[in-house]
Amino acid sequence: MISYWATLSARFRSLLQYRSAALAGLVTQIFWGLVRVMIFEAFYLSAGSPQPMELNDVLTYVWLGQAFLALLPWNLDADLRALIRSGGVGYELLRPVDLYGYWYSRALAWRTAPTLIRAAPLLVFAFVFMGMDAPPSWASAGAFALAMAGAILLSSAISTLFNITMLWTISADGMAGMAPAIVTLLSGMLAPLPLFPDWAQAVLNALPFRGLVDTPYRLYLAHIPPSDLPLYLAHQLAWTVAIVLLGRWILSRGLRRLVVQGG
Repeated sequence: MISYWATLSARFRSLLQYRSAALAGLVTQIFWGLVRVMIFEAFYLSAGSPQPMELNDVLTYVWLGQAFLALLPWNLDADLRALIRSGGVGYELLRPVDLYGYWYSRALAWRTAPTLIRAAPLLVFAFVFMGMDAPPSWASAGAFALAMAGAILLSSAISTLFNITMLWTISADGMAGMAPAIVTLLSGMLAPLPLFPDWAQAVLNALPFRGLVDTPYRLYLAHIPPSDLPLYLAHQLAWTVAIVLLGRWILSRGLRRLVVQGG
């Protein structure tokens, strides 16, 4: 565990150094947040029937999504991508640690460090200038915090799984194109899941991606009662364990077939 904690800590500190990139990302996320706010306001003004979520709740949902965007597993680790393309991944096999645990630790830092830099100033902007609502109770705030912890573990597992697929695809262009579409659509980032058609709800609720966005954000809004938190945490953790086991199995198969460039 000391090795994995050292990996997490070192990677976390190195990612905190990219302050210019974080500032650029913050400005970009504010811009797209404003665009999405205008889209949803236009949708609600033109809607001819009652919607399952109030407009103010949707706008708060949007700003939570923008604040925690970096937490989502929508991109691939550029450093691992370069190692796999160059054959440098062979050096990864020489480390005296479990390779999956090492890559998972990297993913954990990769998801949390950029989020930490961007989330606080964006939330301040949303509260001060955009009228973002606070959680209606301390119980909802606590449930949101615990669900976000579950989302971090789940996101890191999905990120690691996506990274492992590069052992087969090498260039990773296909997964790099598919991951944003899959994650943003099925997690609720593109639009809150309650706004999807009724026939899609059962599938969306069963998939792991709702645990990244929809579950914590609706706990924040108290659309999901805090008393139901154990059920939703169980959903997040069960999928995390399943994806970790799947990732380990795929990685073991990939390493058995691995041929490093140059012989």
